[in-house]
Amino acid sequence: MLGLSLSKTVGKLMDWNIEAIISGYAQGYFLMADDRGKLQWFTSQRRALIPLDQRFRYPKSLQRVLNQTRFQVAIDRDFLGVCQGCADRTTTWISPELIELYGELHQAGWAHSFETWKDDQLAGGILGLAIQGAFIGESMFYHIPEGSKVAMVKLVEHLRQRRYLLFDAQMQNPHLERFGAYTIGQDTYNRLLQRALKRSCVFS
Repeated sequence: MLGLSLSKTVGKLMDWNIEAIISGYAQGYFLMADDRGKLQWFTSQRRALIPLDQRFRYPKSLQRVLNQTRFQVAIDRDFLGVCQGCADRTTTWISPELIELYGELHQAGWAHSFETWKDDQLAGGILGLAIQGAFIGESMFYHIPEGSKVAMVKLVEHLRQRRYLLFDAQMQNPHLERFGAYTIGQDTYNRLLQRALKRSCVFS
């Protein structure tokens, strides 16, 4: 995995209980299943962030969709459906075990899904962890074109309103670049994360 390194963390951080998982994310790690489906802690040399200021942008064509109010927004209406949607691809790092852990984190109030709906159909969504003033995006998907893009715009609006400091997208890709995503080094990221963890925010 380009730009990723396996952490050497041992002990309680590897127990996969809620406290250990939140502790790991609070130290700048994130969970992924490796090629064998085994859960591991990873770090990234370059961390991708979605800007929550004026640097955030999106394609002009998406503005027409937003003006049409084609989609409705919901939080945690179908959390498991979003997890499954994110995992439903040819190559995925979201294993069944990780989906189960996401469910436990959701029940404990840490993991959330930010969703778009068209009528009664789940159109798309973003899965992530909300820890104090940091939202750590794990994955996104769509069933209906533009569903995930609208979710991204509306999620940024939501995080701004809730005074979040950090929207972590973990790894850069061309799709995220269209929203103004940029990368920072691991040390810079860890300092920003610690600032965000001192800010009290409520996701929903």
